[in-house]
Amino acid sequence: MAHVGVIVVAAGSGTRFGRPKQFESLGRRSVAGHSVRVARECGEFTVLVVPEGYDGDGDGADVVVTGGATRSDSVRAGLNALPEQIETVVIHDAARPLATLPLFRQVIAALSDDVAGAIPAIAVTDTLKKVVDGLVTETVDRTSVVAVQTPQAFRRDALQAAHEGQPSDTDDAAALERLGYRVVVVEGETTNLKITHPHDLTIVRAVLGVE
Repeated sequence: MAHVGVIVVAAGSGTRFGRPKQFESLGRRSVAGHSVRVARECGEFTVLVVPEGYDGDGDGADVVVTGGATRSDSVRAGLNALPEQIETVVIHDAARPLATLPLFRQVIAALSDDVAGAIPAIAVTDTLKKVVDGLVTETVDRTSVVAVQTPQAFRRDALQAAHEGQPSDTDDAAALERLGYRVVVVEGETTNLKITHPHDLTIVRAVLGVE
């Protein structure tokens, strides 16, 4: 079995939330702490990538590194902190504290010599429309569209190759796709909510039964 390392990305400034949401309290742990806890169960080494000025206790990670100006910069900082023996890299957004251990294991298991990346996704149920300057220009066929989540798993060699040249993407699968690597989709979890706005945190606290 490949050596697995997990990068928990928690370096965002929380612009839409109003403050760094990833360090808000979820019971006895922070949001990031919940994500790190699950990450440690599936990997042998966990890196927490934090914003500049972080003064926490590491939230349970093996090592803490400072991220960069973009998400991709932060992932690269995490990659550089992984031990050499790590062959499989899982990347998870700290703001998704409800992702389960089976989901982590599912994306890892989907990798192979022919598959360089595996991402969880759920079907889109809303009607999608393309809008330009406030006007609808097109109704998008949703049958081939999915909403992508994390954790996402990658072969380390492919992920490092994809990050050469320092691309900037909203998720790492996009960087692999450009190089022609095969990325597969596994079934995501409808409960795998991403905390973006304050009311999202309220929902997650209710799910966990914490304050």
